[in-house]
Amino acid sequence: MNQRPQLQKAIGKLGFFSLAFGSMIGVGWLTGVKGWLEDAGPGGAISAFALGGALMLAIGFCYAKVMEMLPVSGGEVAYAYKAFGTGESFLIGWFLTFGYLSVSAFEAVSIGIVLSYLIPFDYWPLYTIDESTIYLSHLLLAAGLTTLIALVNFFGVGMATILQSILTLLLVICTASFVIAGITNGSLANLEPMFGYAEGKAGLKGVLAVFVTVPFWFVGFDTIPQAAEERTDSVSANKLGRVLLWSIVGATCFYAAVILSVAMVTPLASIQGEDLPTAAAFEKAFESPALARMVLLVALVGLLTSWNGFFLSGTRVLFAMGRGQVIHPAFGRPHARFGTPALAILFAALITVAGAFLGKPAVLVLVNVGSVCIALAFLGVTLSLSVILRQSDKSVSALTWVLIGTAMIGSLLILLAMLIPQSPVAFPLNSYEWPILAALSAIGGVVWVLSGRQRSSITEAERTRLILDEQTGND
Repeated sequence: MNQRPQLQKAIGKLGFFSLAFGSMIGVGWLTGVKGWLEDAGPGGAISAFALGGALMLAIGFCYAKVMEMLPVSGGEVAYAYKAFGTGESFLIGWFLTFGYLSVSAFEAVSIGIVLSYLIPFDYWPLYTIDESTIYLSHLLLAAGLTTLIALVNFFGVGMATILQSILTLLLVICTASFVIAGITNGSLANLEPMFGYAEGKAGLKGVLAVFVTVPFWFVGFDTIPQAAEERTDSVSANKLGRVLLWSIVGATCFYAAVILSVAMVTPLASIQGEDLPTAAAFEKAFESPALARMVLLVALVGLLTSWNGFFLSGTRVLFAMGRGQVIHPAFGRPHARFGTPALAILFAALITVAGAFLGKPAVLVLVNVGSVCIALAFLGVTLSLSVILRQSDKSVSALTWVLIGTAMIGSLLILLAMLIPQSPVAFPLNSYEWPILAALSAIGGVVWVLSGRQRSSITEAERTRLILDEQTGND
């Protein structure tokens, strides 16, 4: 029997928290806060994020519960395999990989755009996509930083999580600075009306309009299960689940604090039409370009933490599928010296750089499709956990089933919200998202057929050992 390929065990509790929290924050708050305040007002927006955080805690509970039983690389890939089998495992892994790498490509595009607000950076225009100019300077920056992130991940997951922890600490310190400045120097009068500005969305409608978008701002806590196998000996699977839940609490507090500070610092009307309303709010209120630059610095740091987190997670999904020979086994071979998934890292880097050439409009479409893929993974985890618990001999409390049911219904509603045309966050019927989703499904079918030889080269008993580190008794 061949030895089961293993990744380097070098991630501690702080590294895991930084991985999840940093991935969740990103840069969405920089542009999204104006829409949240318009739809729901500060009170409504904070309420929507509190409710959304509670739903994410229920889904996070399912992740923590199944991760405690299966603390292996690949997260959802392993859970679906345990509950349903190889086909379902590939289905989840295929879509989840696209979801993670689409975000990685989006960050590669966004880094140049955000940086251009700090310093002149739009040099050497090459071509235009949907009225968005692609600059060579942006592509060089995207390629350079992608290479840096890939190298950091290649030379060891410990190095990658140290970088993540440093960036996350910087993110927290800078955010606290401008949030405190906004709340202490702002005016309570600017909070009125507390529940909605937009016509027809005041009150409960406004809260619901923001609530249906909240899960997308929390995507990232699910990066922890992808690297669960790489935890140090001092971090038990049970502790890892608690870290995951605390990261969701931290992100909820972050979003609430940003909403409150922006709402208090200046009237909403003063930032209408601004591309980066959070930075504009502080610049107008304090007449301080330096404070606006600090906000943009926080955005850059958040972008890097999100980028590194999703890049790492995408490589672990590929590694788990390769190790189990669900796809080509070369993806599941760790580097002999560094213990990292070398081919998966190279593949993720190439996809990220290729995405940067598409520009922001095209990559945003890919991210929208990726959001569907990640929502599908959420639903898959809740279903997998329910099946695994029913197959086990352990007694399960009524509260656990209530939380699983809540997470399952919530995950399904998130998925339907993006796919049902009447939903405020659904894709229009004539949008590019639908043909891309169809093409992704078709390509996945082709990959599944072409990978048949790899899958049939080992028994299911051996695949179980490789993916789950379990013996079935049949080999």
